[in-house]
Amino acid sequence: MTETYRAVEFSEYGGPEVLRVVDREMPRPGPGQVLVEVRAAGVNPLDWQLRSGAVAAMMPVEFPSVPGGDVAGVVAETGPDVTDFAAGDEVFGSIGSGGYAGFALAPAAQLARKPEGVPWEVAAGLPVAVNTAYQVLADLGVRAGETLVVDGAAGGVGSVAVQIARHLGATVIGTAGAHNHAYLRSLGAEPVSYGEGLAERVRAIAVQGVDAAFDAAGKGSLPALVELTGGPERVVTIADHRAAEHGVRFAFAGPEAIRERLERAAALVVGGGLTLSVARTYPLSRAADAQRESAGGHVRGKLIIVPD
Repeated sequence: MTETYRAVEFSEYGGPEVLRVVDREMPRPGPGQVLVEVRAAGVNPLDWQLRSGAVAAMMPVEFPSVPGGDVAGVVAETGPDVTDFAAGDEVFGSIGSGGYAGFALAPAAQLARKPEGVPWEVAAGLPVAVNTAYQVLADLGVRAGETLVVDGAAGGVGSVAVQIARHLGATVIGTAGAHNHAYLRSLGAEPVSYGEGLAERVRAIAVQGVDAAFDAAGKGSLPALVELTGGPERVVTIADHRAAEHGVRFAFAGPEAIRERLERAAALVVGGGLTLSVARTYPLSRAADAQRESAGGHVRGKLIIVPD
């Protein structure tokens, strides 16, 4: 009998309702690949953007497609040339797609060892957030003693960027709704409310001025962030596709440095310098609900899929 596993897939662009749970034939890892038994998968905005067709012009999907770029799990089998992992190793990483499943093929170079004691859900929520945060902070050239504004600081990427920037020695001002202000303080950020009048609120607490700004929300803050930093040179967004109209760079974190960044983040997690809030977990059968919640915004931390 052919061995199978359960996975969430979609065969056409559309709303969350196009997602369905199916049985798939168990894959075998090829060169440079690892087969991971998935214990948890992170939900990212790109998952539902790909499913809806919103980014089809730049990133077309090959149907049927299994969503999910972030996973944490146990190595079940390694490809013929993989020497840095073995069956039974606990890993986490960014795999491109295929995470909403019981098993997933992963490029070995994009995995790192999961630190002992870190929950599966936390490990699965880290990869894209960590890779993106490190890329943005490098793009911005954030240094010790500088002041950074993070718009959308309570979300998955924003909250990780806040903590890494604090580790680098920067002062961080983070925007969020009033109900998340205490959470931002716990991460080491000075909270302000987002929306109209943002520049004035930030100036009131940034006595030394603002050196750099990161838009993680895409809610129209770029003009205010450019004003605060004195120009677009040290403003970066990952969420506002009108960035070019404001002279702002749109950051993209590729796979080249994923393992090194995950290892740095893992050390911070073990040392207590990086935490990740898990907002909610969903079984495979409720993947559509997870994507609906993600698309609605205002999620503190990460949403996680757990194979059932």
